[in-house]
Amino acid sequence: DNIYRIREVVSRWIASPDIQVIITNGGTGVTGNDVTPEAISPLLDKPIPGFGEIFRQISYEEIGLTAIQSRAIAGLANSTYIFCLPGSSGAVTTGWDKILKTQLDSSNKCSFAKLIPRLKE
Repeated sequence: DNIYRIREVVSRWIASPDIQVIITNGGTGVTGNDVTPEAISPLLDKPIPGFGEIFRQISYEEIGLTAIQSRAIAGLANSTYIFCLPGSSGAVTTGWDKILKTQLDSSNKCSFAKLIPRLKE
């Protein structure tokens, strides 16, 4: 993975007024090619550390200590949510089913989705 290419693409998405949420998958482990957190972190105006913490807690319940290898992150950039999930299909399913599906549902009165209109305040 190329840190600068990832930043270039995600920066374009952040700048677009039509995009409110970005979800990436892959590159959040600890190998040499895992650079998504390094690519995305400098773009964030407001990190959301609780996302990674909760993701690892849920993952620990599902896969045990292997969850410690995940560097899943989230944050806001130019009022756009960014969620970086690991690349395995199990991790993506966990992230979506256990966190994002609810948090990105505007019918849930206490969700990230409900806050979108207020992000530019």
